[in-house]
Amino acid sequence: MSEDTAGVPAGPRAIADLELGPALEAVLMVVDEPATEERLAKILERPRRQVADALRALADEYTVQGRGFELRLVAGGWRFHSRPEYAAAVEGFVLDGQQARLTQAALETLAVVAYRQPVSRSRVSAVRGVNCDGVMRTLLQRGLVEEAGTEPETGAILYTTTNYFLERMGLRGLDELPELAPFLPEAEAIEAETLEGVPSFDPDAPDSEDPDDKTEL
Repeated sequence: MSEDTAGVPAGPRAIADLELGPALEAVLMVVDEPATEERLAKILERPRRQVADALRALADEYTVQGRGFELRLVAGGWRFHSRPEYAAAVEGFVLDGQQARLTQAALETLAVVAYRQPVSRSRVSAVRGVNCDGVMRTLLQRGLVEEAGTEPETGAILYTTTNYFLERMGLRGLDELPELAPFLPEAEAIEAETLEGVPSFDPDAPDSEDPDDKTEL
């Protein structure tokens, strides 16, 4: 080392010169949603195939080492997750004894949206046979469903599930949903008997869920 550089900390290394595995770990530690291989490749200035291979190598390494976390591909991207066998410990820390599970009514409503999306609120109510304003508001607030335009015929707001829903369900995409759609009643067949013109709810209004919403799972 020359005298003019002695004792001076080295500057930041070029991104392309960083060791790929640790660089991926550093980035994935701060993501707030699953990161796609394409995005990681662009950020780290590497070929996508090289990044994909490195991600799978890291995932295998964590499994072999028996770490408390795993690197998982969900919702089209990669993210760290705690391993299922340690769920009780994580739940105890995060929830601190509080119940945060969805109610039966919310789960039923979420299932209808998942299998019928994009779907209007009134169609969801038609399938369930009860008004779903309260539970739809809850699902919106929790980021499990989102607005996705309007229905051309009626102008009703349409709803779809979100990437957060896929992440929480551990799914790579909607095509991995269990084959349950054939068992759901056809919303169109029952909707004629419902009031399609019922005004959509106000997301900022006080919450009042269905009567069957009170039972926690």
